[in-house]
Amino acid sequence: MNIMNLIILTTYIGYFLLIVGTIGAIFGPMVDDPFKRLLNMEVPSMGVSLIFLAYNETLALMTYLAVNAILMLVLVRAIIKNEEMEE
Repeated sequence: MNIMNLIILTTYIGYFLLIVGTIGAIFGPMVDDPFKRLLNMEVPSMGVSLIFLAYNETLALMTYLAVNAILMLVLVRAIIKNEEMEE
């Protein structure tokens, strides 16, 4: 397997994870378990980082870190608000 096939495979896996993760994020708010919600947000971000990894390693790392930091802030805030509303 040469390097070009590996790059194409990485890109296609990234697209697949992005599509499946986006569908999971759409139906994710219907899930009550916070861990499943976290996974629904992590899968698309991993797909995006794999797509960027096919182009540039530094860009992929910076994107993965930035997306995960923002998503964690949003997710933790949403879980706190949900717990407050249930009380």
